[in-house]
Amino acid sequence: MIKRILIVGLITLALFAGPLTETAWAQEAAENPINVGDTAFMLVSAALVLFMTPGLAFFYGGLVRSRNVLNTMMMSFILMGIVGVTWVFWGYSLAFDVSTPVSEGFGKGIEQFIGGLDWVFLNGVTADAPDPIGYAGTIPHQLFMVYQMMFANITPALISGAIVERMNFKSYFWFVLLWSTFVYAPLAHWVWGRGWLQAIGSLDFAGGTVVHISSGVSAVVLAYMIGSRKHFMVLPHVPHNVPFVLLGIGMLWFGWFGFNAGSALSAGSLATVAFVATMVSTASGGLTWAVVEWILRGKPTAVGTASGFLAGLVGVTPAAGFVTPVGAILIGSITSVCCFYAVSWRVKLQFDDSLDTYSVHGIGGTIGAILTGVFATKSVNPAGFDGLLYGNPGQLIPQILGVIATYIFAAVGTFIIVKILGSLMDL
Repeated sequence: MIKRILIVGLITLALFAGPLTETAWAQEAAENPINVGDTAFMLVSAALVLFMTPGLAFFYGGLVRSRNVLNTMMMSFILMGIVGVTWVFWGYSLAFDVSTPVSEGFGKGIEQFIGGLDWVFLNGVTADAPDPIGYAGTIPHQLFMVYQMMFANITPALISGAIVERMNFKSYFWFVLLWSTFVYAPLAHWVWGRGWLQAIGSLDFAGGTVVHISSGVSAVVLAYMIGSRKHFMVLPHVPHNVPFVLLGIGMLWFGWFGFNAGSALSAGSLATVAFVATMVSTASGGLTWAVVEWILRGKPTAVGTASGFLAGLVGVTPAAGFVTPVGAILIGSITSVCCFYAVSWRVKLQFDDSLDTYSVHGIGGTIGAILTGVFATKSVNPAGFDGLLYGNPGQLIPQILGVIATYIFAAVGTFIIVKILGSLMDL
């Protein structure tokens, strides 16, 4: 008898507990919109983007002479230390803090150009709720912050390719700290922090202007102001370790999926679009460079093909979430050809951009940003705009304005920083 009563009681408890538990879970989900799947996806994406910085270190390290490989690689690795701290202290707040929620439109006044200071030292940036502004609604605020930190890590590291083998480490350290604060953070705010470029409709899915044009233009200014290497155009400067170069481009390609697909900020169809676009554009860029070398120079080279892969990655970055796979292939191929001729032109000009930072990142970012205005389509991403090929030639205007604004701001900002540093220390 007692056993029957216990069994009936347990069954009754289970029947009533089920609905109560489901109701509690539903209420918790309604109160906290964080999605576990999106969170897992973005954690992996952030790690992939961080992986790109060591990849860049190997890519650049293989291209220089053996005597400079350690210094060159450290120029990338030190970024993970500098930006990893300054982004927490002030960088993230300057790039993304605004007072008006997404639902109320873009920032007004000074908010169009620079973020506020409410989030310095990650004040109010928690790991148990989305950000209060609405940048990413289904992942923790701290996760969005650390994902953006990875972009801030690699961008100034790209600049080092123009001045390897001749800028001392101390001056480079201070340049990076100032540049990431006064150039990168405002640019990120303009494009992704609901600043003025985003307000006029300039499309940049993952950093064509913010990352690649800014670093490429700054690299040219820095290289020009420091001057050429002592034995430039006298002694040969050949890559000391081509396998390092291939390892580096492989790491960059792998990490770039987090760079582009992760910029969807959630796991879903848009991330898939960006992932596929990244894959096929990179393949197209490397193949195109190899074919062009084969035709014009008799044979393809390993370093050339790696450069073509990189050009494809750079070109598709601003377009990844807005274009079809065929559009991405065309972007990769066109960008690769433009970068190939930019490298050749730089050699003829005898300008000492050591590792062709501007020729690949500056030119590639410029071409990619403009081609986004050609190949973008709302059928891929309704949140974007149609481009020239889809009946909206007007989209080229904000794309070109974004390019011009980034060129001017990055060049002037870099010039001022180098002038200040040059008055205080030996560059």
